[in-house]
Amino acid sequence: MPERAAPQLATDDGVRLVYDELGPRGGVPVVLCHGLAAAGKQFAADAEFFAARGYRVLVPDLRGHGRSGKPAGMRAGDFSVARMAADMVAMLDQAGVGPVHWVGNSLGGIMALEMLKAHEARFRTLATFGTAYRLGLPRWGAGLIPFGYRLLGPGLSGALTARGTTRNEAARPLIAKLIRQFDPRVGGRVAANIASYDLTANALGATLPILLLRGGRDRQVNAALGPTLAAMRGRPNFTLVELAEGGHCANLDATAAWRAALLEFWEGR
Repeated sequence: MPERAAPQLATDDGVRLVYDELGPRGGVPVVLCHGLAAAGKQFAADAEFFAARGYRVLVPDLRGHGRSGKPAGMRAGDFSVARMAADMVAMLDQAGVGPVHWVGNSLGGIMALEMLKAHEARFRTLATFGTAYRLGLPRWGAGLIPFGYRLLGPGLSGALTARGTTRNEAARPLIAKLIRQFDPRVGGRVAANIASYDLTANALGATLPILLLRGGRDRQVNAALGPTLAAMRGRPNFTLVELAEGGHCANLDATAAWRAALLEFWEGR
């Protein structure tokens, strides 16, 4: 990745966003959206896998992540869920894609849940992993991200995060590199905005097919999934698939099962 030059766009508040595009332009569009402190590179191998099967795959770097820029002011509102979701709508507009299969990991799933309220027609299906539809954490915890980064330094922060994120030793260098390159101020701003939210109503109000991939080893998110599953279980448009070996980034450590679940979910849709 990339198969061709990475497209760029300028948001209405002046931030430069970068995303990769792979696969045939006439293929059914898929978006693979990463989580906090990661980047599109998390999905490099997956994007090539789906592109080889005829899908048109878009892989964004969210604002403040990867190759995308960040606002000069770095205000909390510059990284609100609504603001970052608007970026993704702008990306879909620029790419000129019809309804997409959206796959979101953690923050990438939150983006899609936010978009559902006003933009459900832009989705063919929605799949999330490592994402709870509701969360209630103290906002002060967001300050621990830049503090911990300063305390440990980029190298140790990257190594520890990689070890805690995936059991796949081959994938750990990628995670460690992304964390080393990440601006912890962005992490603090985003974390403050997603510490407490409830997007369950958006999911309940949607009629599109929704898939929740639950990684058996993603203990922190699984502990928060109770209200999500209580609200969604039994709904005709909702599917839960268990990935026993999946961690928070299940595409990295339960790769074959993760890909197979998505292909099966998309079939005929």
